[in-house]
Amino acid sequence: MVQSLLTAGTTVHLRRSWLLTVVILAVLSPSWSSEKRKNNTEIVARPPDLLLQGGRKLVFERSFSSERDVRKKPGFFGKVLNVIAGAPAYHSLVRPYSIAVDSRGRAILTDPGAAGVHIFDFAGQKYKFIERREKGKDAMLSPQCVAVDAQDNIYVTDSQVGKIFVFSPGGKYLRAIGSLKGGEGFFKRPTGIAVDSAAQRIYITDTLRDRIYVLNSRGEVLKTIGQRGTDQGQFNFPTELKLNEHELVVVDAMNFRVQVFNSNGDFRSSFGRQGDSSGELFRPKAVAIDSEGHYYLADGLWGVVQVFDQSGRLLYYFGKTGTGPEEFQSPTGLFITSEDYVFVVDSLNRRIQEFRYFGLEKRSAAGQP
Repeated sequence: MVQSLLTAGTTVHLRRSWLLTVVILAVLSPSWSSEKRKNNTEIVARPPDLLLQGGRKLVFERSFSSERDVRKKPGFFGKVLNVIAGAPAYHSLVRPYSIAVDSRGRAILTDPGAAGVHIFDFAGQKYKFIERREKGKDAMLSPQCVAVDAQDNIYVTDSQVGKIFVFSPGGKYLRAIGSLKGGEGFFKRPTGIAVDSAAQRIYITDTLRDRIYVLNSRGEVLKTIGQRGTDQGQFNFPTELKLNEHELVVVDAMNFRVQVFNSNGDFRSSFGRQGDSSGELFRPKAVAIDSEGHYYLADGLWGVVQVFDQSGRLLYYFGKTGTGPEEFQSPTGLFITSEDYVFVVDSLNRRIQEFRYFGLEKRSAAGQP
């Protein structure tokens, strides 16, 4: 009896050893490895640099769409574990909308389709997903636009519940701005958001009220900017906005234009008109500003990003409708870092495309003519 038990135990051990050997041989097998590379690696032709006037250029850097893109690649034993236990489930973008990049270089993305916020930390090879679905406790249902303050706290507008959610840099929930008694939200449809940490002000577009709310750091309303109309300083469904030093830039979507104000809300200028030709707008979605003061404007219908100078003159555009690199399907979000890395939220392609703009100053600093 004892001998039979020992024999059975030895048989089980041998079977496990045999299985592990098969798995290791499979991992090491050239055919297995090449097949995995074939299935998991998409070889995409890199688009040529866009050469611009005066020696400037725009360079395609990369695209990303999943937690897999940022995580450290598994080593040998990690691959073995994945074969035995199955590959881990990675978060992917569902319907991304807006993006901000914090001082650490982390890309922070709202995703109404996933009802949450993705944080991609390529430098640290880390990823985090923020969600808040507790009923009766300021649930976040449809995160729309995102901004960060000087401490990298994350501010997210929710167009469905009419509130702004604030999270710590690590993703911990801090508070909800505009949460009224009974759970209702103060804002009718908050969309764009910008934070001026130095002045301790928060700017929020309320699209259905055709105005911009200016709040203090406690979330109290200081003033409003605009009203419904087509005149200077008036809006027809304003959406995204950006702060550029002391300049407030607003996408006035259904007036098919961009309006520029000072930080106090005084009108300064505007550009854009409705149309389907270069320099004209049909479905303006997002705006960003590079280090040379150029305005980048994403058009959701035409699948392009148009670039204007400060007088509203079209300089160039990039992109077209499609699924390849430097092609877009409904670009909805833009962000440009201080180093002129340009991030475009390619919403219906469920990805972010990253470019870099090289202006005159950067070329001169590199010793180039």
